[in-house]
Amino acid sequence: MSPELAGVLQLLALIAALALAYRPLGDYMARVYSSQKHYRAERWLYRAIGANPAAEMRWSAYLRSVLAFSAVSVLFLYLLQRVQGSLPGSLGFVSIDPDQAFNTAASFVSNTNWQSYYGEQAMGHVVQTGGLAVQNFVSAAVGMAVAVALVRGFARSRTGELGNFWADLVRGTVRVLLPMSVIGALVLVACGVIQNFAGIHAVGQFMDGHGPQQWNGGAVASQEVIKELGTNGGGYFNANAAHPFENPTPFTNLFEIFLILVIPFSLTRTFGRMVDSVRQGYAILATMAAIWVVFVGLMMWTEFAHHGPAPQAAGGAMEGKETRFGIGASSLFAVSTTLTSTGAVDSFHSSFTGFGGGITMLGMQLGEIAPGGVGSGLYGMLIMAIIAVFIAGLMVGRTPEYLGKKIGTRQIKLAACYILVTPALVLCFTAAAMALPTPGHSMANSGAHGFSEILYAYSSGANNNGSAFAGLNADTQWFNTTIGLAMLLGRFLPMVFVLALAGSLAEQQPVPATVGTLRTDKPLYTGLLGGTIVIITGLTYFPALALGPLAEGLAS
Repeated sequence: MSPELAGVLQLLALIAALALAYRPLGDYMARVYSSQKHYRAERWLYRAIGANPAAEMRWSAYLRSVLAFSAVSVLFLYLLQRVQGSLPGSLGFVSIDPDQAFNTAASFVSNTNWQSYYGEQAMGHVVQTGGLAVQNFVSAAVGMAVAVALVRGFARSRTGELGNFWADLVRGTVRVLLPMSVIGALVLVACGVIQNFAGIHAVGQFMDGHGPQQWNGGAVASQEVIKELGTNGGGYFNANAAHPFENPTPFTNLFEIFLILVIPFSLTRTFGRMVDSVRQGYAILATMAAIWVVFVGLMMWTEFAHHGPAPQAAGGAMEGKETRFGIGASSLFAVSTTLTSTGAVDSFHSSFTGFGGGITMLGMQLGEIAPGGVGSGLYGMLIMAIIAVFIAGLMVGRTPEYLGKKIGTRQIKLAACYILVTPALVLCFTAAAMALPTPGHSMANSGAHGFSEILYAYSSGANNNGSAFAGLNADTQWFNTTIGLAMLLGRFLPMVFVLALAGSLAEQQPVPATVGTLRTDKPLYTGLLGGTIVIITGLTYFPALALGPLAEGLAS
């Protein structure tokens, strides 16, 4: 079987698995977030945190709850790292430096999971399981809660109430993420992913004979499953999903890609159910799926067809890719992880071709909406849907409407602020890093590729992706601080505009559809939405991409 055919077959198998899970999982999540029943374990949690799950919240109260919970989470995770050296199960590792502790706390609370440290050489069992793994669950649940609040804004009328954040947080964790993680972890353990609390082991010797390699065990399978399922990223080991302890076989590789995509795609079904129009969910799904498939196809083409004697001898651009997986599976993983907010990698994106590295960057710069992160992908796509109907309204001279809600001045201003925040963070921080002398010392390469290292780092941080281009030494005070700020601002500033938008929509009286209403459940609108996404991103990032991956690709 040729490598190209193997890649296509894996893509088809993945699509089939996602299609089988789409309807039952989407319907289940709709029931979870619409239910009035509280499980006993959930009631215990509500009493422990002093929350009343039945109390409805306006958007401002919902936002305050999101920010308060996240602020406490940042503080707790920061302090846990700072006292690691005094904790049991630390494996002898010292406490984390202040700038790196801040960066890591901001990273995991913001669902980014950017790592400027070597996981197996820095974090002990307590920090990994009691800190990082916990944030993998709750940061994903926060994203899902905000997405559901926006959906309620479309579904409700003549009220500013969007539900209860604490109920949405607990339900997303207890009823969705936790049971799916248990099942997924059992699958990974059965396939060879390690799960233990072993200490450091000496294994073999270095090739130069200077001593053995040291490996430590850990609760890897349980953390691996939620890092993918919650589109968190990060990794127990520095090699991430290229490490055989995290991703031992081609089957686990495909299974982990499935975990990355299954909730973001299925949330479109949840959206359709909650607004009482599954066709609207299918329209959003079609846009997400079309962009994802096009990106996968382009990535495979660039990596298989790259010119040069080495790629031709290897059957493609094999540099930086695991021979266990090959080009097809590596391309599929790279696109899926950068079009979502996952950031896990089974290959090194810096070693991709110039155009291939550009595709991974563009996937993040789209806003990670195809299908995007858990929750954040759906609300990002719905913001783009509002922009698309606004553009359509300008074309025909009609007040734009979406799902029976008028898109007026307030709504379009909030949507515009949403789409401007992240590019401003990416481009301003990249410009500052390139202009100042100190950040440039961290670059392993010069020219277009060196610029791509910086652009990728801030694209990854501000878009809450967390993957790294490699080659950049990000463990400096500058990068730990600025990327940490980019992650926090890139996560929570957009949520302000999303929740304010949800509140303004929920207050409206729905308007009846007429013959002049744009049908947003038809292929025409799907094409308009896809075009809007590409044009907005192209106008925003094309100059920066031209200086980095495009220049490198054209020169190769």
